Amino acid sequence: MIASGKIDSKPLVIAIMLFVFLTSFVFSQKAKLKPQPKPSIPVRSMIFAVTGDGTTIEPVVAISDGKLVDSSEHDETYKNKTFSDLYFKPGNKYSLVFGGVQIGTINVVKSASGECSGVSAQISANSTRAKLKGFVMALATNTPIKAKSPGVRRLPTANERNEAERLVRAEFTKQKVPAASLKQLRYHNLTAIDVDRDGKVELVGSFWIAPKPTDRATLFFIATQNVEGTYSFELSEFVNYTPENIMSGEAKDLDDGVYHELLLDYLDYDGDGVAELFTTTQAFEGRNFSVYRREAGKWAKVRESYNYRCGY
Repeated sequence: MIASGKIDSKPLVIAIMLFVFLTSFVFSQKAKLKPQPKPSIPVRSMIFAVTGDGTTIEPVVAISDGKLVDSSEHDETYKNKTFSDLYFKPGNKYSLVFGGVQIGTINVVKSASGECSGVSAQISANSTRAKLKGFVMALATNTPIKAKSPGVRRLPTANERNEAERLVRAEFTKQKVPAASLKQLRYHNLTAIDVDRDGKVELVGSFWIAPKPTDRATLFFIATQNVEGTYSFELSEFVNYTPENIMSGEAKDLDDGVYHELLLDYLDYDGDGVAELFTTTQAFEGRNFSVYRREAGKWAKVRESYNYRCGY
């Protein structure tokens, strides 16, 4: 529009301002819609316990930079993704470890759910070499297994059993349990293994006696051979249970395995030629796990963990 020889610039200015506003709005919307990269969640090397007659796995420890670390799902690493999403996804496969070597695989069926499931998953185990039932358990892992088959995990010979019982009686006597109760030694597990593949087996045992009807005395041990073939304890843990230190107050509850430390299996996770020993202890509200390492001819506990399931 022209008036008095001048151009009215208002419509032009308004058009430019509208263009700038619309352009800025479009770009701002594109920026908002742009997907943000999700933080990377590392999948660690894990070691699991295979329990429940070969139908369940539970985390024991993780491996980081060649060292055992906490496997807890509460670790900050998992703040944006749950432990189960990473490790218990249906179809996940892990190596089944029995006798310190891989003897098959396990397949995750589904992450367990429910008030008392804890951190666990239902699995199917594929192996013809291991009969996983009761106190015969195993390990599973996604870490490379350096030890090659065959591995050693078997029942002890008659002589090995006699040697174990000799040591067990001597240890119970040392702990001042009544001599009459030693007439009947009971056990949940006695297994021959070979952690360093030197041809001399170690004996891992979980024995118990009933000093009184209300009491139970338990003994977990690792026994090794000397050059003459005689066995001695390299590690032993004695516990005397009375109603005061049994959660239920009933000693008979221990007869089915509660509070007894039991062998899971052994695994040379760091490739130094000597496998670490993994155990589990069933409690009333969950399951404890321990890892033992042999250094300078002695066994020492190097890691503990716990999987809480349900209040007693």
